[in-house]
Amino acid sequence: MNYKPLGKTGIMVSQLCFGTMSFGSRADKEQSHAMYSMCRESGINFFDCANIYQKGVAEEYLGSFIAGERDKVVVTTKAYGAMGEGVNDKGCSAKNLRRSLHQSLKRLGTDYVDVFFLHHYDPCTSEEEVLRTLDSFVREGKVLSIGVSNYAAYQVERLLRTSDVKHLVGVQCIQPMYNLAKRMAEVELFPMAQAEGMGVITYSPLAGGLLTGRYAKADGKSSGRLVENPKYKVRYEGPFYEQVGASFAEYAASLGLHPATLGIAWVMANPAVTAPILGAASQEQLMPSLQAISHPLNGEVLKHLDTISPPLPPAHDRTEERS
Repeated sequence: MNYKPLGKTGIMVSQLCFGTMSFGSRADKEQSHAMYSMCRESGINFFDCANIYQKGVAEEYLGSFIAGERDKVVVTTKAYGAMGEGVNDKGCSAKNLRRSLHQSLKRLGTDYVDVFFLHHYDPCTSEEEVLRTLDSFVREGKVLSIGVSNYAAYQVERLLRTSDVKHLVGVQCIQPMYNLAKRMAEVELFPMAQAEGMGVITYSPLAGGLLTGRYAKADGKSSGRLVENPKYKVRYEGPFYEQVGASFAEYAASLGLHPATLGIAWVMANPAVTAPILGAASQEQLMPSLQAISHPLNGEVLKHLDTISPPLPPAHDRTEERS
């Protein structure tokens, strides 16, 4: 396992990050601990979590696993989503962020998190209000670095501008969706992150299972997130995604690779990415993703994958100027 700096934070993280969204849902505590141990044995020191994952259960699981080795691992969590039914129990207000962080630290059994992410953009809270709250967390030693997830590039830049003008802590890490079927991050987010020296950890590298080929019509698959979860169904619905999933799985087979191995390796090949976030519900599911570190992709493979899902035009739409 190789290790990289997480942007300009000075924190060194493994080239793979493990996401704990399955903890307490698709994976019980025993299965979750087995996957955590498997990650540690492979050299992963980077674990991503969020308060909203099973309403705090994932944080509780992760907290029990890192006990005794807290300083050896890098832990993230997030806030934004509703954790209660009150009108102020969601969003990026100072009230909700402070309460959320306090509860997350308690569940994780730690006095700090390495990266605290805003899980979504909040149009109801000003950039200055958000940053003053986050700045106080850093000054108090409860948070080492700030990140944002599911933000557009212009929203990140608004935060950066405000932090510069008001002399407040800035965003140091972004967490966008990114996989072969969803390449929008390449257009503006990745160039911005590289220009600003940000860490980039990307989620959903296998497109919710689409790239594994398990949802190909011929398989008659009737279970899984893409058919059971309305959000995923909308996200990957339509003939384009069906074709990408089927063609990708077929190409992986021609290379003698598990689709998960190829999918993770493709994300890792992008120089803007610090680490893709792996997701799994069992050790069996996790294994092929971990194997991606042993299968760097050459130019020929990357070029062929571009024919399955072509890169998007640059932000200015002058395709002839694509670098």
